[in-house]
Amino acid sequence: MNDLNLYIKISMLPEPLKLNVLEYIDSVVLKKAKLKNLDSKHPKAGCMKGTFRMAHDFDEPLDDFNEYM
Repeated sequence: MNDLNLYIKISMLPEPLKLNVLEYIDSVVLKKAKLKNLDSKHPKAGCMKGTFRMAHDFDEPLDDFNEYM
């Protein structure tokens, strides 16, 4: 469908239906803008760098498991 056919069909509608079409188009554009904003809010890789620290004895055996070793 090209723009000219769309324009012709919309121009043949009565005025109240034209307003309905306009409201629908506005809602579609708003929904697309919201989806675009959601995509941009995803965290970037490495954004939490430096937030967590690992203990120096992380790889050492736990005392709780001494009886099993």
